[in-house]
Amino acid sequence: MVAGVSISQAQDKSSDVVSTNANINKSSSAVEGPATYKKMSLEELMNQDVTSVARQPQPYGQAPAAIDVITGDEIQRSGASSIPEALRLADNLYVAQKNSHDWAISARGFNTDLANKLLVLMDGRTVYTPLFAGVFWDQQDYLLKDIDRIEVISGPGGTLWGANAVNGVINIVSKSAEETQGLYVEGGGGNWLQDFGAVRYGGTLATNIFYRAYLKYFDRGDEFLTNGDNASDAWRMGQGGFRIDNEAAAENRFTMQGDFYMGDENVPTGGNAHTGGGNVLGRWSHTFSDDSDMSLQTYYDRTHLADPIPANAVTLQPAGTLIDDLDTYDIDFQHRFHLGDRNNVVWGLGYRFTHEVDQPAPAVGFVPETLDQNLFSGFAQDEIMLVKNVFLTAGTKIEHNDYTGFEYEPSGRLQWNATPKQMFWGAISRAVRTPSRVEENERLPFGPPISAIFPNLLTGNTDFESEKVIAYELGYRAQLGQKISTSVSGYYNDYQDLRSTGINPVTLFPFTFQNNLEGYTYGAELSLDFQIFDWWRLHGGYDWLKEDIHVKPGQTDINNALNETADPENQFQIRSSMNLPKDIQLDTALRWVDAFQYNSSVAGTPASVPSYFEFDARLAWRLNKHWEFSIVGQNLLHDRHLEYVSPSPAPEEEIGRSVYGKVAFNW
Repeated sequence: MVAGVSISQAQDKSSDVVSTNANINKSSSAVEGPATYKKMSLEELMNQDVTSVARQPQPYGQAPAAIDVITGDEIQRSGASSIPEALRLADNLYVAQKNSHDWAISARGFNTDLANKLLVLMDGRTVYTPLFAGVFWDQQDYLLKDIDRIEVISGPGGTLWGANAVNGVINIVSKSAEETQGLYVEGGGGNWLQDFGAVRYGGTLATNIFYRAYLKYFDRGDEFLTNGDNASDAWRMGQGGFRIDNEAAAENRFTMQGDFYMGDENVPTGGNAHTGGGNVLGRWSHTFSDDSDMSLQTYYDRTHLADPIPANAVTLQPAGTLIDDLDTYDIDFQHRFHLGDRNNVVWGLGYRFTHEVDQPAPAVGFVPETLDQNLFSGFAQDEIMLVKNVFLTAGTKIEHNDYTGFEYEPSGRLQWNATPKQMFWGAISRAVRTPSRVEENERLPFGPPISAIFPNLLTGNTDFESEKVIAYELGYRAQLGQKISTSVSGYYNDYQDLRSTGINPVTLFPFTFQNNLEGYTYGAELSLDFQIFDWWRLHGGYDWLKEDIHVKPGQTDINNALNETADPENQFQIRSSMNLPKDIQLDTALRWVDAFQYNSSVAGTPASVPSYFEFDARLAWRLNKHWEFSIVGQNLLHDRHLEYVSPSPAPEEEIGRSVYGKVAFNW
């Protein structure tokens, strides 16, 4: 057995191994059918292949990591209208909506305004920005109907995925073009999601060569200030894209896909933010034999952001617009082979080049304004069968970046399949978060007359080091009979050289980013599925997190170690999915999020966001195989509630109750 799959099983599956992030699971029909996943038993769901843990397919139930899989059907039934909303379905993530168009999302803590310890991929394309090493969630979108699954790993993933996969990896996998044949149209609107629409068509170019193309648009209204006034933060966005899959030869598979988008966001502090961009990706997968295959992937990604920056009363600078343009070129090669009867080896090489141009606003800028960066990487991992049902996975990734040079991210993972349906695992991993433009190049300049004495309030630090973690994990996953499945994981993370903000010991200004924080976190994650009846399934999830992040002895941080964490200690959710008579679906979700502290506008002073309960519901009626009507209610327990506060000039915003209707047509 290799990573929970016997070698004979792996050989049987080898024809399906097309790439690291390709859609492995084909539907039995080339034409998209209604809600495939709702028909699956818990056993079938536990046997669904995931690729994020080992960079090759393995059953979810035997993947030795803290992984949560959100299926495409769960996304549809939840009523989510965006990827961040869909990520609320993952028990091992912290998701907080800031305003109409921004979210804070992290795993195992550090869910700050510039969260930077979570790596996100969309069909193999890395979407974090080198500007702050995090994700602009308002720029990540798909037609949700075309998402096959979202794999969410909490815990380090640096050995396979590289720097910034410190606390987790999110891998968004879309369906193949073969699975999205025919015409699909949707549209609707409501009080916050005011109007939206999408159209997608899939067809064939030749025998076993499939394509799809889509367009979508939405218009989201304003959220609320804490006094109930309009927050003036409406959001509009349009997106389109295509995908082509060539499956003409069993040993060679080709995929080409791309997306483009344009968005416009009102900002409460004044002005409009403009986003735009596009990407194109190509992938070739080749099978040499039953136990050897490779993939070669390359993509180009272009992003544009024009962000209005308000006037700064401290630095005496007027309002203006920061413009960030980023071009990314990436190539990735991977090869898998068996070595004897006990070893399954996967290795790969990668190169990424980024060209970033920043035009400063008066209150913030980056020096140099134009920056080219190179990232070289290589990884190797061996999955070894020690004895029957006991496996060791060991490997490392080596990267070279232009800021800190070489970085090493090794890990060791032990797995014991106690029974065919019960698995224990443990892991020790090292991961790093490499510097971003913010830590190295940011400038907050003073205006006159102070600028004559102190040019800057804050500057980046070219000696900023990578943040580091050593993570220890234990887990258990099982199917307990035909009706119950569960997953439990516990962890302890030891962090060093975390970001801080220090003063100049002689002149006070400028402040600089330093590595003066350290600490640890520990916690547990629990998921449980209960198939009460064939037509009714319950799901429960609970997260517990403890953090102790502090200033190193003898060092300083003007934020008193408060600027890197904004995380609830406890959160849980309960979801119910019912298939009622007359092709009616009823899905409900109750969530509770604990109170948490954050760094207030007075640096180094804690403030808190109160705990809250919320309830979502979706009622859908499938008239026939072509038409479906649904109504969705979100945040139904309160007129509005607070989920997150940023230590910035922007006012606090509360998230309001939302109701919308949707009509979908599939042919």
